[in-house]
Amino acid sequence: MTRATSRISTDVDFERDGFQTGTLRVPHSHDRSAYGHIAIPVAVLKRGTGPTVLLTGGNHGDEYEGPIALAKLVRRLPALAISGRLIVIPALNFPAHMNGSRTSPIDKGNLNRMFPGARDGTPTQMIAHYVETILLPMADLALDLHAGGASMNHLPTLLASPPPDEERQGLYRRLVEGFGAPNVMIANLLGEDRTFAAAAERQGKLFLCGEFGGFGTCDPTGLAIVEDGIERLLTTVGLLPEHPAPEPRPGRLLRVEGERHYVFAPCPGLFEPAFRLGDDVSEGQLAGRIHDPHAPWRDAVELHFRGSGVAVCVRSFTHVQPGDCVVHLAADTNWT
Repeated sequence: MTRATSRISTDVDFERDGFQTGTLRVPHSHDRSAYGHIAIPVAVLKRGTGPTVLLTGGNHGDEYEGPIALAKLVRRLPALAISGRLIVIPALNFPAHMNGSRTSPIDKGNLNRMFPGARDGTPTQMIAHYVETILLPMADLALDLHAGGASMNHLPTLLASPPPDEERQGLYRRLVEGFGAPNVMIANLLGEDRTFAAAAERQGKLFLCGEFGGFGTCDPTGLAIVEDGIERLLTTVGLLPEHPAPEPRPGRLLRVEGERHYVFAPCPGLFEPAFRLGDDVSEGQLAGRIHDPHAPWRDAVELHFRGSGVAVCVRSFTHVQPGDCVVHLAADTNWT
């Protein structure tokens, strides 16, 4: 008997031509459902020959621009004249999405810190494993849509992970400029290798991500950027051959330069920012103050920026604990 690559099954056939909807079935046996599974909605459109593009949202369950944009796209799929294959999963960590939380209510799993996952792990680990071992090998390009969730707010920004090989760097840049986000950031996750981006790199796949809002809401501006960007990206990659090629939009290219671009709370209290999202700030400038609610007569603790750049992400919760990121920056850069 051959051991299945993944414990997750599906009722869609990724190789069949035409439009299909169904679910990814994540085994989940618990007190109220002995033989149950978690059903994650998926849509597939395959016509002719061409690239395979994987579109996902809801990696974190309190981020909504991606799931809403992809749900709207799914309803348009039957009418799209594509050349290739499109796999759309509006809410990848479905339990977290339905719970409106960053992490899964079932196992507290943060999907974007779970890769490469585990075949026989928790539900969130199984989802990560399925993406890395089943979905990514099929894809030529993957786009994972994010926002700041409840705890953060982001400038609308496409996150770039340029491939290491020079042969594909030109194509990658065309895809980035094809998407046309107002900001493009080459991210530095301080060595974190448990992300979707890291999984795509291990599989040798072209990968784009993005942050398009925050505060646990659906931002109309961010949603419009996402919807337009998806259409432009699918045209640029050749999946919509009948559409006119979009005019490249380079966007403001930024880079996160390690820990000096992050500001963390050193103590508990109430954080008062001294900047606004999108401000250009300088090294040494006041970033904010932390006030002690138990001793309001004490002087506030002042935090200062350790680097210069634009404030691309700010904490939305005023209450902070030691180690909470309250803001991070990115600096103007170039592709070389």
